[in-house]
Amino acid sequence: MKEIIVKVLTDLKLGLDKQKIFDLIETPPNSEMGDFAFPCFSLAKEMKKNPVEIAKELSKKINEKKLNNFEKIIATGPYLNFFADKKKFSENILKEVLKTKEKFGFNSENKIGKVMTEFPSPNTNKPLHLGHLRNMTIGESMSRILEFNGNQIFRVNSINDRGIHICKSMLAYLLFGKNKKPDKKSDHFVGDFYVMFAKAVKEKPELEKEAQDMLVKWEGGDKNILALWKKMNKWALDGQDETYKRFGIKFDKTYYESKVYTKGKDIVLDGLKKGIFKKKDDGAIVIDLKDEGLDEKVLLRSDGTSVYITYDLSLAKLKDDDFKLDGSIYVVGNEQEYYFKVLFLVLKKLGFKFADHLKHLSYGMVELPEGKMKSREGTVVDADDLIDEVMKLSEEDLKERYKDLSKKEIENRALKIALAAIKYKLVRVDIFKNMVFDPKESVSFEGDTGPYLLYSYARANSILKKTKNKKNDFQIDKVEKSEFELIKKINEFQNVVKESYEKYNPSLVAHYSYGLAQLFNEFYHACSVIDAEKNCKEFRIALVEAFKITLKNSLNLLGIDVLEEM
Repeated sequence: MKEIIVKVLTDLKLGLDKQKIFDLIETPPNSEMGDFAFPCFSLAKEMKKNPVEIAKELSKKINEKKLNNFEKIIATGPYLNFFADKKKFSENILKEVLKTKEKFGFNSENKIGKVMTEFPSPNTNKPLHLGHLRNMTIGESMSRILEFNGNQIFRVNSINDRGIHICKSMLAYLLFGKNKKPDKKSDHFVGDFYVMFAKAVKEKPELEKEAQDMLVKWEGGDKNILALWKKMNKWALDGQDETYKRFGIKFDKTYYESKVYTKGKDIVLDGLKKGIFKKKDDGAIVIDLKDEGLDEKVLLRSDGTSVYITYDLSLAKLKDDDFKLDGSIYVVGNEQEYYFKVLFLVLKKLGFKFADHLKHLSYGMVELPEGKMKSREGTVVDADDLIDEVMKLSEEDLKERYKDLSKKEIENRALKIALAAIKYKLVRVDIFKNMVFDPKESVSFEGDTGPYLLYSYARANSILKKTKNKKNDFQIDKVEKSEFELIKKINEFQNVVKESYEKYNPSLVAHYSYGLAQLFNEFYHACSVIDAEKNCKEFRIALVEAFKITLKNSLNLLGIDVLEEM
């Protein structure tokens, strides 16, 4: 409908481009004021007229054209108000949804091509935590939104499996581990030693130097250090892989810092030869970015060991060599915004063409009520523990509602409900903003939550199971207010997907999903479906089916699996 309005206003040659007109179109707060509104303020300067007069003139011209799918267009003050032909509009939207189904809202108009999304890029010195869950939720959702808009997506995980932080866990194991094998989930076992190191170094500061010496030995190929590293690394990776599987995350390729970082050294040394970088008196290799408004950045330490950026330089080139990408997105928290400005600039200075197609999807960090999470101090919410806690709440709720469900079915449903609760909670807060997550508060199963959306979907499915009518065989005699509000919301899905794609913001889909579910439940309480008269019943069944399709599409973009029954 917006596109129809854009076309007619563009044809009137108002001096505004199509995108500007589209962006100006509003949805009035009250449907009695119209279904769409176009403010004429922006035309006043160009047309040298009062916006009220402009609105009157435009309404007259448009009404002469007898705009299809609209009952009337009237001027109300400085606004052009468009009233949809409810029957035509409803029929067109429902038939489109029922025909296209999972492709409803698909738009490849602005597709990029082959795009890589990199997430969550953990270290192998601890288990995944709440912050990683937000990262994975955003990364997977953005990947799906990109796919839905016609792009070929490659999901990759970059494992930071070497460095000083890894050596700290290893040193603590040598000091306190006594060759002990994991007696709990293996990544949690490794994480315990990282916390032990942080506590021990407060009493013995010289441990910092020992950890650094261990890194030098690791990079020098010390057999005993490498053997310990391989053992602890495997424990960490095996545990993390279990969490990915449970959270529903799969990768097309995994890169390991330990296998790639040496190529980064070669890139840095080559840049030094070309005069792009310089060597300081202590032997460290740096780049001076002060002229670009940034600081000096160390690329290799004075002892010759690598830093994060050494690895990322080589990884960026390797990813492009492997996939010949049109775009690459790094899903990393906003604390690293400066780092990625430096990384992208260094890659450009090195002459890599792909550097122009890199994006840092910077999202807000998750904090606890007490402040930031700190792995080394043990003040984190482990991903596994959180999933277990919410799953337990789900199981208790299911046992109360359904006395005859098997233990296996309760567990299956409880996991889906728990993941919906967590994922939705982590993405419904605008992803660009920091959020506070209180692990002591139970996840609510009512209101603006993931489980509420699953209940809405299951309710629609329950209605449809009780009917035998063909979902696309309907006539419309009359459209009630609650029906039309739901149909308009269904129609909005296409624009929401487009906007979330262009703004790299899955939160827009989350907000839409809740609004859609709310209107469905208002419709459900206002309008009988099963007991309605024939034509009305067939129309409402089609509407329920269209809602079900749209909500499923929307939740799928958030990485949330639906349940046919709760």
